[in-house]
Amino acid sequence: MARHFASSGRELHRSRNRVIYLGAALSKSTERPQYERLADFIRQNQAPIVKEWTEFARTLSPASDRMTKLALEDHIFDLLRFVADDLETAQTPRERFDKSRGDGPKDSPFSQSAAELHAALRLADGFNIDQMISEYRALRASVVKQWVAHHRSLADTDIEDLTRFNEAIDQAVTESVAHYTKTINDSRNLFLGVLGHDLRNPLGAVSMGAQWMERSGTTDAKQAKVVSEIKLAAGRATRILNDLLDLTRSSFGTQIPVTKTENDVAALCQEIADEFRAVNADRKLQVATKGDPLVSCDRARLGQVLSNLMGNAVHYGDVATPITVTVAGNDPDAVTINVHNLGSSIPLEAQKSIFQSWTRGHDDGSPPEHSTHLGLGLYIAKLIVEAHGGEISVASNEETGTCFSIRLPRR
Repeated sequence: MARHFASSGRELHRSRNRVIYLGAALSKSTERPQYERLADFIRQNQAPIVKEWTEFARTLSPASDRMTKLALEDHIFDLLRFVADDLETAQTPRERFDKSRGDGPKDSPFSQSAAELHAALRLADGFNIDQMISEYRALRASVVKQWVAHHRSLADTDIEDLTRFNEAIDQAVTESVAHYTKTINDSRNLFLGVLGHDLRNPLGAVSMGAQWMERSGTTDAKQAKVVSEIKLAAGRATRILNDLLDLTRSSFGTQIPVTKTENDVAALCQEIADEFRAVNADRKLQVATKGDPLVSCDRARLGQVLSNLMGNAVHYGDVATPITVTVAGNDPDAVTINVHNLGSSIPLEAQKSIFQSWTRGHDDGSPPEHSTHLGLGLYIAKLIVEAHGGEISVASNEETGTCFSIRLPRR
């Protein structure tokens, strides 16, 4: 019996040793390779990450249609190296908080290299800002997907690495967007400089020359007609230039400036109507006033709005019927100006977007060289009215015609 228990004890001891040995072996076999901290994984798996990035970037048509594989990859390797190095860099809680909001250290070498270069190259290749940001989303998804595919479970260090990785990508996005928008703003300023100086001067010279010739008198009717056409063309070009300048300001967040003084808007409407009567002898423009027409406004800017609305009415309205301009000042808090004409109505779908930039009115078949605008007039009018704290709207149908309404607060 004693020998039996001794034998059983020895077997149990050997079995227990085998279990311990097998457990140790299993633990060793499932131990993760050293590179599977995220930084090491990124460094040693750049090829499949870049391949997936390139395949995604190629889908961003039309910008990527003619780009080579090398051009599509541009600074992805530098970006990946930055992310890997950043994961291994010690950071304070405050630094991590800033980066989680996309605000990395100002002296980061990355901010002067890969992110800015990537933004500059994508802008030069015709990528818009949404496409560029989508590349970062693709990079984030590619790295996380491939890394998680190598894991059966996530350790505490893995969660930390993922958090740090997302903070690094957020910083990269912020740096790229900042450089992209800065480049756009610089281009805008150059554009404004060209328009404001290089075009205004020759246009002014043409206009003044035409006025001098008109005052000096011409030898025959044909020459007088040519001078008149030159004067009108210079005026059209100047109005287009002014519209483009206003559009450029508004597109980049600069509100159209207004300087308000108390004005009689009925008198202003009559003045603008007189200008159109002088060059459109066959058209009738009627101005009517009800109530108090005084309002605090920028006279020149409001005149720009009224000129646009009356010009549209002359251009698109029925020649056989009058254009009516009504100033209603019965409201103690606001003045309403209506510009109405009969003729072809504006389609309902077009009315929804008519105050957006680059929207042209319905085509009447007139030659493009006779157009006095680029589809910016109503958009600029809306910006000016809103700068006064007012509202502009349109109503149009076949029965009642087309009516543009402006409502301006008195103060």
